Amino acid sequence: MNKKFANHLQVAKKNKEQLLAILLDPDKLPLDQIHEKAVNINKIKVDYILVGGSLLFTNLMDSFILELKKHTNIPIILFPGNAMQISNHADGILFLSLLSGRNSEFLIGNQVIAAPLLKQTKLEIISTSYLLIESGRETTASYISNTKPIPRHKSEIAMATALAGEMMGHQITYLDGGSGAQKIIPKKLIEQVAKHVNNPIIVGGGIQTRKQLNKIYKAGATLVVIGNAFENDNLLLDNL
Repeated sequence: MNKKFANHLQVAKKNKEQLLAILLDPDKLPLDQIHEKAVNINKIKVDYILVGGSLLFTNLMDSFILELKKHTNIPIILFPGNAMQISNHADGILFLSLLSGRNSEFLIGNQVIAAPLLKQTKLEIISTSYLLIESGRETTASYISNTKPIPRHKSEIAMATALAGEMMGHQITYLDGGSGAQKIIPKKLIEQVAKHVNNPIIVGGGIQTRKQLNKIYKAGATLVVIGNAFENDNLLLDNL
């Protein structure tokens, strides 16, 4: 099985590299605007593009990724909100298990549905501990999954949850404030997780400035994901 993404993050963590990903939601970005977005992404140092969302009102995942690949060579990784968000045209998929919640559908249910479909693809399948962290307000991810995020001041719970995921064999730990997060994940929480897990850490949610970005890298993140900030302003990252 291809392990380019997982291996890249492991090497980057070892070498203390700082990787960046842009998250694009097919529901928020029409096909005819992909070219413009891709042009702006190509202007900055982006290592990966994540594609997906908590909801997907359009059945255009394949078309979305194919259009995106016309305009950029940056690897595309699926960030699925459910078992239906699969496309063999991407380069890999984060095989998420929502460990912060207690809803079995997002712990294992969707994964069981998706597994036979993924077996037929050439996607790199990246087993990922997915932890929602409280970000100041309820997000689409917490609402759709019907789960409570980990309180932002409970870093020990986040650490123990991430450690359990690593012991279960997950390759990556993803700490997410959710789409439209009001607050970034606290530095102390990221540091606590980074201190105890060997997995590379992905962090996303609420990041708007270069100062916030550097703070998250310094806390121990290997890959930082920016979504809404880029969707709302193509040129924002020029000033980060």
